[in-house]
Parts: sequence; structure tokens; C-alpha cells
Amino acid sequence: MAKPRVALDVEIPSDVKYIEHVVELAARECRELQLPARKCSLNLPVALTEALSNAILRGNAISNGKHVRVRALVSDDALIFDVVDEGPDFDIMAENIDPTTPDNVMREEGRGLFLMHALMDRVEHIRGRGNVIRLTLLRE
Repeated sequence: MAKPRVALDVEIPSDVKYIEHVVELAARECRELQLPARKCSLNLPVALTEALSNAILRGNAISNGKHVRVRALVSDDALIFDVVDEGPDFDIMAENIDPTTPDNVMREEGRGLFLMHALMDRVEHIRGRGNVIRLTLLRE
């Protein structure tokens, strides 16, 4: 098995105007790896947009001077994105609500993690310096 290679490594300011560009770079990498079209044109863009939005708006609280880093690794079996913010730690299980239940259907928050879990093969929260949300697309 070959060592994973870095396919993308960018750092952006905590400003939502940068999300679209990063998502396009990620989708391009996905297409170049010839992953299924649905994963490249729907799953990855929606999940990565949600992860970046959460990192900027919630993790970094749109704080000037804070940044979000996106790193993509390609392995023999997966395309893995780490979205890293500079915010305080959080409990991913407590934040992951089902927005389709009657109690939550009218809530505006809580859909991002739900969508990430629905669209990606794996979603992980890695604690450390800042928060890391790891999104994994398997190369099936």
C-alpha cells in the first residue's frame, strides 16, 4: 500500500466568501481521481461546504485573524479531507441532531453535521489544537 499523498493543502481566513473556491478545488481533485460523479458533484461539495461553514461561523466565530485549514489526502482506498479551525473543543455527538424529527424540524441549526454524515462515508471529530473534522470518501 502506497503512502497517502497530499492532494490539497490550503489555509483561508475566517470568511465565508472563500468557501466556494476551496470546494471547487476539492471537487476538481475528486474528479481527477475518477470517483463516482455523484460523490464529486453532490456529496463532497455539500459536506465540505457545511464543514467549512461550521469551522468559520461556529469554530472560529468569524474572528479576524483566525484561519481554517483544509488538507486533502489521497490513499489507495479513500479521499480524506481534514477541516481544521482554531475554535474551542466541542462534542460532535451532542451537536449531531436529526433535523427530520418533529422536535427539530423547525430549528435552523444542526443540519450541517447531519448532512455530512448522510453524504460522506465517514465523519470524524479529532481533538487537538483546534477542531479537526475529517470527511472520508471511499474510492469504491
